[in-house]
Amino acid sequence: MVDDQLMHALVQAARAARERAYAPYSKFAVGAALLDDHGRLHAGCNIENAAFPQSQCAEASAIAHLVLTGGRRILAAAVVGVAVDPVTPCGGCRQRLREFATDDVPIWIADLQIVRAHYTLGQLLPASFGPEHLA
Repeated sequence: MVDDQLMHALVQAARAARERAYAPYSKFAVGAALLDDHGRLHAGCNIENAAFPQSQCAEASAIAHLVLTGGRRILAAAVVGVAVDPVTPCGGCRQRLREFATDDVPIWIADLQIVRAHYTLGQLLPASFGPEHLA
């Protein structure tokens, strides 16, 4: 169970990461932060590329940071973006998160002022395919 203080820290880390986003084409900056099973936070931002398919989502950047530091399990996540509707992870990132997280992992969706939504990974990616299917 992730307490309010940890949720706040995740959201703040995602907001700070969003400020570092490289989004010169879309101008749509996103930040993400993950909590691993060692209590460490891993943040990432979106990184665009002139060849659009080569861009990288904030969640993918945060996962890369998690893996680089030896993390293998996500216990919670936060995503920060600014839009009319809450900015949830794209379909590809939902699957990327699923590689390291279980259905019950909480994901907070925030903007620059408030947490706008709360989901579990299972709500965002029901009946998902994960590593255990290959065991």
